[in-house]
Amino acid sequence: MFQLPKELMELCINRIEGFPVEGFVKGKGPKKPTLMLIGEAPGENEAIQGVPFIGRAGEELNKSLTSIGLSRDDVYMTSAVRSRPYVWREKKARNGEITKRKYNRPPTQQEIVAHAPILDYELQHIAPMVIVTLGNVGLQRLLGKGEKVSELHGQILNRPIRHLKSLDSTEYVWSTENYVIIPTYHPASVFYRPSNRDFLTEDWLKIGNYIFTSKN
Repeated sequence: MFQLPKELMELCINRIEGFPVEGFVKGKGPKKPTLMLIGEAPGENEAIQGVPFIGRAGEELNKSLTSIGLSRDDVYMTSAVRSRPYVWREKKARNGEITKRKYNRPPTQQEIVAHAPILDYELQHIAPMVIVTLGNVGLQRLLGKGEKVSELHGQILNRPIRHLKSLDSTEYVWSTENYVIIPTYHPASVFYRPSNRDFLTEDWLKIGNYIFTSKN
């Protein structure tokens, strides 16, 4: 199993201090995985248990992996941000009582920059056959804010990716080498947009075909 340096994790925990986030979830998987999966950020369950992609979204992801003959042991799971971004909102109970609770929200660009050194390190030291981005946040972290999963999902891309210019910078620069990237939708997207399930099924078949072709 691949291990992040303790000093790097401590650095990024300090870099995100003061933002409305909680928990810290390490990436998980082997050093030479078939796939590296890049999501956006942990949700509530992940932040509590410290494990990436669990709960309902994790079950959907497991189905996708199984459909192409892979398991979680074959992949490295990570995300653009390692702490759960949350927002306080009011919730009305059946009895009319109003309480406040934390809800998930997308990470901000500042939060993505705060944890960028971790993903940069993983991309430098892990050698996946292919990178699969799950949703827009992971895709745009690698390829820029103008890219959209709705336009690129299922395509096999061979491109440079973005990494921080330096620890003191908020500017990204392009890698000198190319990476194979296949974008697809986040597994949780099927819960609020059921039509995405067809796209996900097709995209994962393309991912499976690419792996099979590359191995043979």
